[in-house]
Amino acid sequence: MTGQTTVPTAVRVHGRSVQRRALRAMLDALPTHGGRLLLAGEPGLGRTTLLQWAARSFRAGPVLHLGPGPDVHAHLTAGQLLDTLRAAAVAAPVLVCVDDAHRWDTPARTALARAARRLSTAGRVGLLLSVASDRAVDPEFARLPVVHLDPLAPARAAALLDDLTDGLAAPAVREQLLAEAEGNPALLVALVRRLSPAELRGHRPLPSPLADAAALAEAAGGVPTGPSAHARDLLLTVAAAGEASDGADADAGLVRDALRRLRPAPEPGPDAGAEPLPEQLVPAGDGLRFRSPLVRRTVHATADADRRRAVHRALADALDGGGHRLTALLHRSWSLCGPAPAPASADLLAATAADGAVPASHRLRATAYARAAELTADGARRAERYTAAAEQALLAGRPERARPLLAAARDRAAPAAVRGRAELLRGVTELRDGPVGDAHQSLLLAASLLAADDPAEAATAALAAADAAWAAGDLPACLATLAPRYQSQSQSPLRAEHPSHGSHGSHGPDGPAAARGLAARTAAVVRDHRVGMRALLEGRLDRAGAPLGQVVRRGRTGDRPETLLRSAAAALLLGDVDAARSDGARALAAARQLGSDALVPQALEYLAYAELRAGRHPQARTHAEEGLRTALRAGQRNTAAHHRAVLALAASIEEEPDAVARHVTAALETARRHGLAQAATLAQWAAARADLGRGRPFDAADRLGLLVLPGPGRGHFAVWRLAVPCFVEAAVLAGRDEDARGVLPDFADWAAFGADPQAAAQLARCHALLAPAEQADALYRRALDRHDEAGGDFERARTALLYGKWLRRRRRPREARGRLGTALAGFERCGAGVWAAQARDELRALGAAPRGPDAGAGTPARLGRLTPQQLRIARQVAEGATNREVALTLGVSTRTVDYHLRKVFAALGVRSRLELARMVGQAERAQAAKAAQDARRAGHQEKTGAQP
Repeated sequence: MTGQTTVPTAVRVHGRSVQRRALRAMLDALPTHGGRLLLAGEPGLGRTTLLQWAARSFRAGPVLHLGPGPDVHAHLTAGQLLDTLRAAAVAAPVLVCVDDAHRWDTPARTALARAARRLSTAGRVGLLLSVASDRAVDPEFARLPVVHLDPLAPARAAALLDDLTDGLAAPAVREQLLAEAEGNPALLVALVRRLSPAELRGHRPLPSPLADAAALAEAAGGVPTGPSAHARDLLLTVAAAGEASDGADADAGLVRDALRRLRPAPEPGPDAGAEPLPEQLVPAGDGLRFRSPLVRRTVHATADADRRRAVHRALADALDGGGHRLTALLHRSWSLCGPAPAPASADLLAATAADGAVPASHRLRATAYARAAELTADGARRAERYTAAAEQALLAGRPERARPLLAAARDRAAPAAVRGRAELLRGVTELRDGPVGDAHQSLLLAASLLAADDPAEAATAALAAADAAWAAGDLPACLATLAPRYQSQSQSPLRAEHPSHGSHGSHGPDGPAAARGLAARTAAVVRDHRVGMRALLEGRLDRAGAPLGQVVRRGRTGDRPETLLRSAAAALLLGDVDAARSDGARALAAARQLGSDALVPQALEYLAYAELRAGRHPQARTHAEEGLRTALRAGQRNTAAHHRAVLALAASIEEEPDAVARHVTAALETARRHGLAQAATLAQWAAARADLGRGRPFDAADRLGLLVLPGPGRGHFAVWRLAVPCFVEAAVLAGRDEDARGVLPDFADWAAFGADPQAAAQLARCHALLAPAEQADALYRRALDRHDEAGGDFERARTALLYGKWLRRRRRPREARGRLGTALAGFERCGAGVWAAQARDELRALGAAPRGPDAGAGTPARLGRLTPQQLRIARQVAEGATNREVALTLGVSTRTVDYHLRKVFAALGVRSRLELARMVGQAERAQAAKAAQDARRAGHQEKTGAQP
C-alpha cells in the first residue's frame, strides 16, 4: 500500500433526523425551562458528532463541556455540581455537554447523575450526556430520558462515503466499503483512511481483510479486553462462535464446551458463580450476545492469531457429531494456518453447502461458500463459489453482502457460464434495489453468456430482463426481450455444486431425479410465461390466455416460491384475482418456510396488488405495510417503492390526505432515481384519486390527463388503463368531455379482454357519464348489474354515488336517496371515508339525515347555520375552488353558486374567501380532534371492558 486517503475533518451529519429532532426540541425549550437527555449508542455511531452538532446549534447562551478529571469533578458532590450549573444559567440559558460519561469514575458519575435528576424544569440548564452502549448502562443514568443511535441506513452510509471520498471510489470498492462498515460511520472513516488513492479508485486490489484489526480497533475506541484470562477466552469464544451464527447470539452450551476443550482445567467460569460475565456480554435466553456487533468483530480480529485458531478448533471439535456439520466445517476451515489455498477443505465445504439434506440457513450457506472461495486456488472455481455465496446472501435478504461477493467473482478467465451466472445475480440485485435500466442490461448480458452452456438459465435471465423492462415501462425493450431465443430445457453441469433459485442444493434430499424434474417444470413455467406475456403486449389477446393459464395451473401443484410467484403474476395478467391471491399467499408461506427473506416482500407485493384489483383496500394496505417493512429490511428499495404506491392507493379512498402525500412522495423519490415507471404511475394515480375523492376534479383531471392521454408522458403501458375510469369522471366534472371520449376506445378493448373484473362495469359507468339524459339511466343500471357480477364494494359504491347524483339533479329524490344510501353503505363497508363523506353531502342536499361521523354534533355550531348546499359550497371554496369549478362539481350554474356564497358570507359573518377558509379549517380541525378523542375513549372502553 502506498499512502493513505486523506479524509475531510468536517463532514456534514448524515441521517439522524429522529435524534436531531429530539435534541432540537430540548434546545428550543431551554430559554424557558431546563432539560436533560442521554445519547446512547455503540462505539463509532456518532455520539460525539451529535453533541458537537447540538453545541453548534445552540444560540441562546453559553455551552459548557465537562470532562472527567481527578482534580475537580471526581470530588464534586451532586449539590456542588448543581449549584455550579445553576449559577452559570443566571444570565442566560446554558447547555452542558458531557461526552463519554461512562468513562468518568464512579464518584463523579454518581454526582453527575444525581445532579441531572435534581435539575428543576424551572431552571434553564440543559444537560446532554453521551454513553457507549457496548456495556450495561450505569444505574446512575438509568432513569434519564434516552435517545438511541442505530447504524446508518444504507442510503445514508452511501452519502457519507461519497462525502468522504468526493465520489471517487470505484463502484466495486464502494460496495465493499459499505458492506464492511455495516452502517458504522467511524468504521467507514477508518476503512477509507486505510486505502491508498489507487486502491480507492479500483486500480489496485484491496487489502484483505479490508476491515483489519487496526481499523476495527480505531472505530471501537481501543481493543476490548477482560479482567482475567478466562474472561478474555470467553469473549473470544463468543466472538468466534458468532462468525458462523445465524443471529447475534452464540449458544451458551457450545461456548462452555469449547472453553473446556480450550482449557482442560479452566478457571471457575461465570456459571460457577466465581466470576461475572464480562461487561461486553449479556445473556440472551440460552445464548450469549455481545452488546455491540462492532466490539464482537474487534475482539475476534485483534486476538492473537494462534489463540483465535485454537478457539475455532475447539468450537469445531465441540460441534462434531452434533448435527451441525456445515458450522463445524466452517470453524475447522478458520483453524487452518495462513492464507494459503486448501483445496480439500474448500471442496468439502462447498459440497456441504450445496447439499440440500444438510440443514442450514441461506446466511450460513453464503458464509460457507465465501470461505470455500477464499481457500480455492483455481480462478474459475473461485468465481463460481463467490457467485454461489452471493446468491445465498440475496436469498437471505442481504444484498449489501451480495454485491461485494459478486465483485469478487469477476474473473475474465472464468468460463462464460460462470460469468453469466454472476451477471444474472447482479441484474436481479439491481432489479430489486437499483436502476432498472442497469438491471435490464445486466440480465441481457447474463442471458447471452449463459446461452451456449445453460439455455434454460439463459431463458430465466431473459425473462428477468423483461421484468426489468416492464418495471421501467419500456414496451419495445420488453417485447424485444421476450422474443424466442432460449428454448432448450437442458441443465448445465455447472449447476452441480451450488443452489439454484432458492433451493438448498443442486439435488435436495429426494435426489438428482427430483432436481431434474424441478428444473424441467421451472423451464416450462418460464417458457409459457414468456409466450403469454409477449402475446398480451402485442395485443394478441386470444393467444395470451392459454400459455398464461398453463402457468397458473402449474402453480396449483407447485410448492417452490419462485414458481408460485410466476403463477401469481400470470393470474394478475389474466385478471384471475382469486388465483393471484391464493398463489401469492402460498408463495409467501413457502418463502418464509425456506427462510428466503428476499422473496417475502415480492410475495406480499403480489398479494397487495391482487387485493387492490379485487377492491379490498384494507387487506391490500395490511399486506403492503408488512411488505414495506420486509422490503426495507432486505435492502429492496424498488420493492419498497411499489409497496408505498399500494399504500398511497389504499389511503386515497380514506380520509388520510397526509398519508397519501407521504407515500406518494416516498414512492416517487425512488421511482425517479431508479426509473420505476410502474410504481410512479401507481403513485400519481393515487394522488389524483385522492383529489377526486375530496371534490377536486380539476386537479384530478390535470394529473390523470398526463397518465392516460396519448403523448410522451403517458403512464406505464400496463397501468394507465386502470386509471381511465377515474380520468373520465374527473374530466366530465371539469368540462373536458372530448378528452374523456378519446380514451374510451382503448379502455373498451381492455374491458373486452377480461383481465380486469371491474372493467366492464366501469366502462358502462364511463358511457353513462358521457351519455345524454335519455340513455344515461339505462347505462347506470347496466353498470350496477355488471358490478353485481364482478363483486367489489368500492367500485359499485362509486357507480351508485354517481347515479344518485345524476338522479338528484334530474329531480328524482326518492330514487336518488336509495342509490345514495347504497353508496354510503358500500363506502363505509370498505373503509372509503372520503367517498362516504361525498355520499353524506348528497344525502343532506336531499334533506336526509345520514348516519356517520358527520351527522349531528359532527358539524360545528357556526357552520351548522348553513343549509346542506351552502355547507358543500363553503367547503369547496375553502379548499381553493373557483365558483366555476364548484358549479361544475355540483352540477349547478355559476349564478347559483354566487347566490349561495353570498348567503354563506352573511350567515358566518366573514368578508373574504380567506376568512371563510380559515373558519372552515378551524371547524374541521376541531371536528377531527373530537373524533380522535372519541376513538381513544372507545379504544379504552374496549380494552378495559368499561361500558359507555
